[in-house]
Amino acid sequence: MVVVSPKRLDEIVRMLAGHTRVLLLGCNTCAAVALAGGDREVETMIQSLRLATSRRGMTIGFIGGVLQRQCEPEYIDAMEAEEYDAILSLGCGAGVAMLAAESDVPVYPALNTLFIGAAQGFASWRAECSACGTCVLGDTAGICPVTRCAKGIMDGPCGGVNEGQCELGDRPCAWVEIHERLEAQGRVEMFAREHPPKDDSLGKLAGLDLSGPGGAP
Repeated sequence: MVVVSPKRLDEIVRMLAGHTRVLLLGCNTCAAVALAGGDREVETMIQSLRLATSRRGMTIGFIGGVLQRQCEPEYIDAMEAEEYDAILSLGCGAGVAMLAAESDVPVYPALNTLFIGAAQGFASWRAECSACGTCVLGDTAGICPVTRCAKGIMDGPCGGVNEGQCELGDRPCAWVEIHERLEAQGRVEMFAREHPPKDDSLGKLAGLDLSGPGGAP
């Protein structure tokens, strides 16, 4: 899922300066699961903004709602925003972009989009994918070196590994974990496979038609 987190309230208030009637829109998929963009979070944000703007002498009316998904046009079409002069999105960056493309008023993000992650417990996610466009998970036992390695190197480990830990001291070495998992799967020979440098251009597919066979551009 796309993992998001709320922006600082003062940053949101600064963005909304000059507006008088703002529609807050949550997103009932990733953002809701991340406890940042569901019904409850929209209502909490409204209460917080009313208090924060009142203290600053600002007069802004806030109304909230939640779309099933902000990143698909069929759900955006149901949005009724004609009477507002700004929209505050509690969705990921894709949702903000879609709302902005379909709306005549400014759209502001209430959340920061962090990464594609997997749940590690209640309200806890670990980054597992950077959407780089050069997936090698089949070779690396499902552990992404681009995301989990601090240096994002495609063939590791580097010389900084120490007793299985990254030299930064904040995480296990991804390449040690890859070796251990490949070994447990009886595929340790895969560890010797060399991978070419990551092609950063493949992670920038915005605007390309991916509807062809296999999603190829």
